[in-house]
Amino acid sequence: MKTVLYVPLDDRPANLDDVIVQGKAAGIHIVTPNLGDIQNRLDSEKTTEGTKLLGTSAPTYGIPTNIYTFILQHAAQVDGFIISSDMLAYGGLIGSRQLREDGGDAYPDYDQETTRLLNVIQVIKEKYPRKPVYVMDTVMRLATTSFADGLALDAYNESRALMQQPRQAYTEFEDIINGYNLSPDGVEYGETTFFNKEQYYNTRQHKFKTNLYILDQLARKGYIDFLAVGVDDANTQGVQINEINYVEARINEWLGGTNGQNPERAIILPDADGLGHALVARMANQLLRGGAKTRYAVNYYGPHGSTIINTYEYMDVHENVARHIDIVGGVLVADAAYPGDAEGTTSLDMSSELDRMTNGPSGKPGPKPGVDIEIIAITALDQVQAAVERLTSISEQGLPAVLIDFVGKGPANVDVAEALLNSPYTGRVLGYSAWNTPGNKIGLAVGMGQSRYAFVTTEKRASALHEAVDAHGSLLFKRFLKDYYYKAVAIADIRTYSRAHALYTNVATLADQNMVLFNSEEDYAHLQKLLRDLMQTYTAGLASKTAFAQGNVAIKQIRDCDVLYVKYCNAALDYANPDFIWGRAFEITLSPQVTLR
Repeated sequence: MKTVLYVPLDDRPANLDDVIVQGKAAGIHIVTPNLGDIQNRLDSEKTTEGTKLLGTSAPTYGIPTNIYTFILQHAAQVDGFIISSDMLAYGGLIGSRQLREDGGDAYPDYDQETTRLLNVIQVIKEKYPRKPVYVMDTVMRLATTSFADGLALDAYNESRALMQQPRQAYTEFEDIINGYNLSPDGVEYGETTFFNKEQYYNTRQHKFKTNLYILDQLARKGYIDFLAVGVDDANTQGVQINEINYVEARINEWLGGTNGQNPERAIILPDADGLGHALVARMANQLLRGGAKTRYAVNYYGPHGSTIINTYEYMDVHENVARHIDIVGGVLVADAAYPGDAEGTTSLDMSSELDRMTNGPSGKPGPKPGVDIEIIAITALDQVQAAVERLTSISEQGLPAVLIDFVGKGPANVDVAEALLNSPYTGRVLGYSAWNTPGNKIGLAVGMGQSRYAFVTTEKRASALHEAVDAHGSLLFKRFLKDYYYKAVAIADIRTYSRAHALYTNVATLADQNMVLFNSEEDYAHLQKLLRDLMQTYTAGLASKTAFAQGNVAIKQIRDCDVLYVKYCNAALDYANPDFIWGRAFEITLSPQVTLR
């Protein structure tokens, strides 16, 4: 079994628990830091006056010095590294947004401690040059973090509204960091009420210097084998755009990219919480398949992804899919919208990716004809049955599939989920997600699919195949249990109770964003019990659906174009497992255990 050192973005399930299970499904042991060193939490203390909340404080961030030590202590024993620069340098994603009194000194000597921490990447690559080193970095998002360091929802809304306003265009680094507050006409934006704008810009300066340091001092010099840069909470205009364009230009200039991307060295795209899945997939593909390119087709059931740009992203869905495929080590060879006919056949348009596949006008040959994995992307509710028919057709032909629900705007769409769960072929898919932004959905689903594919096409040991398929079944089951049953159904009961029992009148409509502080201990205990009772009910309900019913099959192995299957037997959820990891309704721990035989 291969072992991979993994430093997550933070300890939320999408970045930690699910990635560990994803690794097990691919026969990879994921080694992570101590939980106390990567823990991130919202504010844990409050000040009040009667029934009014005056403020919150005391968030929890990771401990970068301990992460540094962890990497050095385990470097000799692992086969590869996946490192979040945000955790290594700032203690996690929300730590990287913490407002600062200054933006650091002049680049590259902007912060001696930050660069010391980041240079551990150079240390491990020099000592173990044959071990893959992958890094995930983020371009700082537009908004502040709600209920961290005393910043409430008003600060989030005000900061996001201001930071998505258009900025004057700059291409030089110093101009960018000094021009954050300038409109296209060169006029400064006005003062803010709910957050300190200057401190925000200091934070942005410091983070962008870190982005540059990683590109310039680490990736450019070959200490990073692959860099995935996620743009968190983005927009088609605003304070991030100059930064995005600058990163793309450096990928072109320093890392041999084209149009700001290089599938072999660095990709920048809208995502953050899906990057762990995507890089584990790339690592699995490298360690198990020697980096062989997996050929993908994507079929859109509804509008083509090139016509869709999410409110929280700057890149259209199709480009986002293509770039995620680059990250995981695949190549997109075909795409189409409204595909399929009564016989289940499809006409795939090769033109959109042909130039990239063949490296443009050089005439180098692209991949051999054919598809290894098909992504079924559902973008319209009225096309869901056509999507299910397509899933049926390709599954019967032995072609693995990945499912992504883009109809649901954050959680799964109820009707889409029910249609998928009523199909026995959904239990066979290699990946699925409907969670959060399109970038998150793509990263989770395609990451699951690629890592699993790398394993089932190379592993021959029966014991390893058996252990891994239980992990895959558990993660696939979890995605439906969370993305659908919790995020689209059960969460409404949690929010209703929390808001109805808010301790403070001025946060009653958003009490569920920090229930530990905004609800009483008794009510929080009730909310935990409500959550656990609901998820027991929904676990039983999901286990009875056709997709996961006893006797239905999942893919165990793909060997010489033949697919071997194993049957679902049981699904269970420990009663005490579901919990509000951040004390808010939005995010829960959830670890169902599925067995197959």
